[in-house]
Amino acid sequence: MKLVSYKIKERPSSFRVGFMLDEKVIDLQEAYRQLLLSKQETDLSNDLEKLLPVDPKHFFAAGNQLIDKAKEAYTYAKTNSTEGFSLNQEEILLSTPIPAPTKIICVGKNYAEHAVEMQSDVPVFPVLFAKFSNALIGPEDVIEKRDVTQKLDYEAELTVVIGKEASQVKKEDALDYIAGYTIGNDISARDLQKRTPQWLQGKTLDKSTPVGPWIVTADEVGNPGNLSIRSTVNGEERQSSNTNKLIFDIPFLIEFISNLVTLKPGDIILTGTPNGVGVAMDPPQFLKDGDVVQIEVEKIGQLKNTVMGR
Repeated sequence: MKLVSYKIKERPSSFRVGFMLDEKVIDLQEAYRQLLLSKQETDLSNDLEKLLPVDPKHFFAAGNQLIDKAKEAYTYAKTNSTEGFSLNQEEILLSTPIPAPTKIICVGKNYAEHAVEMQSDVPVFPVLFAKFSNALIGPEDVIEKRDVTQKLDYEAELTVVIGKEASQVKKEDALDYIAGYTIGNDISARDLQKRTPQWLQGKTLDKSTPVGPWIVTADEVGNPGNLSIRSTVNGEERQSSNTNKLIFDIPFLIEFISNLVTLKPGDIILTGTPNGVGVAMDPPQFLKDGDVVQIEVEKIGQLKNTVMGR
């Protein structure tokens, strides 16, 4: 199931949780209402906001408990009419699926070839840094290029969405704590990143980090350790790899991180980027106004954004 955050273009409204079905967006709450009515659970259908909140932040913060309800609604919608709560993609705007996670944890230098191209040693422990939610944008937003940086770069990343509270998790159990997966583009201002030992200032500029276009639930992805991942800029391939080349795989990362800090439902982890970034090219190729960056991850889809100067 592909979960999205959407709103209707022609109406003043907030973003709502929906899911993709036959290239259309289905409103999750309304699909669940119809499911309850089909079971003659009329009283429950009148109190849906408590059962299944429509706000993406609250929905994903509840984790797998609500995702299980969403799967019930999805199964119902596949075999029943969705008239009245089914929308064509031209009618709606998609936002980043989780607009304000409590934690955005990123992993640096997690592909050996990327560490080498950055003239760095292959790390012995995961290199962790953070972003803030001000950086997040969705699949229909532009990547802002601010005058403060002249060296804006792309980084294709498989992104993990946590589905239940995780503290001191063993890697053997780690996949049970995942709600699903999405795509991240860890846009980096290399000149800001490198001017101090700490990377933060180059990693969390306003409206700089696309995440989306949806969250694919963990059951549909299966093994996250063997997914092709690639990026293009203006149609030219820049990165092409596979998550089987991660130095620290996803179960290890969840064990490692959850022994440092408790992960909450809705937290996201950007797992690292392969080689082929712009700063490592000869000569370096940084993003400029009008560039179109597309990230593709197998079993998840594509995330495309345009760079716009500000």
